[in-house]
Amino acid sequence: MIKDSIAIIGAGNGGITAAADLKQKGFIVSLYGDKKSEGKLSEIKKQGGVHLEDENGSNFYEIDLVTTDIEEAIKDCELIMLTVPGFAIESIAETLAPVVLESQAILINGASTLNSLRFVKTAEKLGIKKKFLIGETNSLTYGTRAFPREARAELSLRVNKIFVSAYPKENTGKLLDIANKYYSCFEPAENIWHTTLENGNPEVHPGPALLNVGRIDYSKGDFYLYKEGITEHTIKLLRAIESERIQIGKALGFELENASESRYNRGYFTNNTDDLQTLFNKSPVFTQIKGPESVNSRYFTEDISDGLVLWSDLGKVTKIPTPNIDSVIQIGSTILDNNFFETGLTLEKLGLENKSIDELINLV
Repeated sequence: MIKDSIAIIGAGNGGITAAADLKQKGFIVSLYGDKKSEGKLSEIKKQGGVHLEDENGSNFYEIDLVTTDIEEAIKDCELIMLTVPGFAIESIAETLAPVVLESQAILINGASTLNSLRFVKTAEKLGIKKKFLIGETNSLTYGTRAFPREARAELSLRVNKIFVSAYPKENTGKLLDIANKYYSCFEPAENIWHTTLENGNPEVHPGPALLNVGRIDYSKGDFYLYKEGITEHTIKLLRAIESERIQIGKALGFELENASESRYNRGYFTNNTDDLQTLFNKSPVFTQIKGPESVNSRYFTEDISDGLVLWSDLGKVTKIPTPNIDSVIQIGSTILDNNFFETGLTLEKLGLENKSIDELINLV
């Protein structure tokens, strides 16, 4: 195993940014994308690296390896970091689980939806019974946008605080011993229920985006949710969903951060005293983020399917009413012609149906 070496799995905004950022810090970096990503990787491969625009200006960082071969990507790396959306976890697990070594740590860096549990369950379905050292963050470690055709990333924020839990939770300390070499923002979470309920995307994205769906359709991409779509009225739905999430957390034994606290602690807001609408509308990070461009954006699809549907299920187990969460799921289902209650991530699909609160907590 080569010390200070990391394989980044996923060539989206987070993966491309992480490749340049971690190379800037002096680590040995490989960047992997599947065959479907070959076109996105071609310019990075051609130039041999990524142009990173951050507070230091624009600088070019050579990436040690850019590949679509998973075995080549992870060979001898001590940390394997997945920067992929929740809907891709099972697919990545099918590719990675057969070849990863038990001595290699796996960190899923992105919006948490019980991703490490899903990875392990997928491996088990394949007959793979390795003792994975695996865990997940509640959110991505960056505020960023990448442009793979230009081999370029615009990094607006290195996040200050991110929750991390291993699965099972007893391995969190061991995972952090490795992950803390690469990032200084990690704070141990209680378990992966905790990280999942500290994922703020399902709270902030689908509800306000649905209330702006006409504007999104009309603008054809020229729309900024945080700057123009978070208003005095749409914020009320966000707050209602926040309240339901926090009540579910309390029923599971967690004191969760609210929307203002979490984004201030991460570094997206400059203070925690202004009202939430003002904080979003004037955030130096969020105001630069364009989109969503259409109803097929992950703001609708992923954050309803993998986020709100699971929270709704947890509401049923904990006896917490979730009328606002359920309304967003229903309206989203109608607009996208997709019954998310059926197609989304549920406890039943995870093999966790009919379990009590204590059983769910002790499971992870």
